[in-house]
Amino acid sequence: MAQVLEFKLPDLGEGLTEAEIVRWLVQVGDVVTVDQPVVEVETAKAMVEVPCPYGGVVTARFGEEGTELPVGAPLLTVAVGAPAATGETEGGGSGNVLVGYGTSETPARRRRVRPDRPAPAAPTVRAAANGQATTEVADGPVPVISPLVRRLARENGLDLRELTGSGPDGLILRADVEYALRASAAQGRPTVPAGSRPAVASAPARTPAPAATPAPAAVSAGTRVPLKGVRGAVADKLSRSRREIPDATCWVDADATELMRARTAMNAAGGPKISLLALLARICTAALARFPELNSTVDQEAREVVQLDHVHLGFAAQTERGLVVPVVRDAHARDAEGLTAEFARLTEAARTGTLTPADLTGGTFTLNNYGVFGVDGSTPIINHPEAAMLGVGRIVPKPWVHEGELAVRQVVQLSLTFDHRVCDGGTAGGFLRYVADCVEQPAVLLRTL
Repeated sequence: MAQVLEFKLPDLGEGLTEAEIVRWLVQVGDVVTVDQPVVEVETAKAMVEVPCPYGGVVTARFGEEGTELPVGAPLLTVAVGAPAATGETEGGGSGNVLVGYGTSETPARRRRVRPDRPAPAAPTVRAAANGQATTEVADGPVPVISPLVRRLARENGLDLRELTGSGPDGLILRADVEYALRASAAQGRPTVPAGSRPAVASAPARTPAPAATPAPAAVSAGTRVPLKGVRGAVADKLSRSRREIPDATCWVDADATELMRARTAMNAAGGPKISLLALLARICTAALARFPELNSTVDQEAREVVQLDHVHLGFAAQTERGLVVPVVRDAHARDAEGLTAEFARLTEAARTGTLTPADLTGGTFTLNNYGVFGVDGSTPIINHPEAAMLGVGRIVPKPWVHEGELAVRQVVQLSLTFDHRVCDGGTAGGFLRYVADCVEQPAVLLRTL
């Protein structure tokens, strides 16, 4: 006898609490396989596909295209074990509900299933209290709903069975995994149990805004723009940063003439072109190696500063949909060519709206090149839960004393906003001075590598 299971809009990570249905990929009556994408949605971060954790026959869809649904709202129902759902769809489910990810190496995509196909192995699914699914393993159930949590643990070699979840009924949350990874990195161990509830992780889910009160007639004129989508996500992120982080900013002017000449010489030698952003990123990673306090995060509950051993470098990218901060993984291990290629890939994905949640999470330090907007300086707001951000203004010809004489040089203003809990002004000033020295004399970077 068929069992009808309800699949709800999953937690999409990064504090996102709603998504808009862009396009349904299945119809009522279609046979779907485990982890097959069933709907394309747009979040405040990216356009992504949602895979269904069940195999069977689609019996209902909830929401028309263009409808915005909150996390936890029903998406569709699937009849598992129905006569039409034989083969690989029979009685299975993976529990994987992260957009764009699943357990299969090559998940089925947008096609009907022939009933005579053999059934692949799949984990057993049991219902969780909230109607989602958790994955059964050989040694018992692991209380994990979000596949983002499973993917994060898998990529970092963390055994979820060793963790104690801080969610309802012991549910393992993303915060538990991130806390365990940071704790193990700080202690030099591959993995550690998560323990009790951590305090540093991704931004918490945004609670629904209260019902709007009609404005008095005296202030009713003008246009009201809802804080939703990208704008709403940015507002929440920046507000949390200002609320929780005691930040301070220092800045310095630097002569970038020699850096620009070095880039010109590198690009004239043939081979892939090197971007200015890649050179600045290379300088940043070298500076963070000398001043690791700024590549850290604060565990407020444990009253600890966790210094991180990898630099995942975020960079601010302005798109038609708003500001996003893609992350270059392991930036410290990439050369200028590799950084240039990754910046180009992520920038194009940001422009087309195809960044994945993985492309937008996990940053440890941010490089903000606001000079592209034609401004000289700024006081950046730290990208919570990071500890610092380097801002770079435009590079323009200015009068400058060079070798004892007044000359016209290419000058840039550099600013560093830092969390005053992780270090004092001496460390921040040392970091910024090192960056400026490398900008003025690129050979300094070569001498310290």
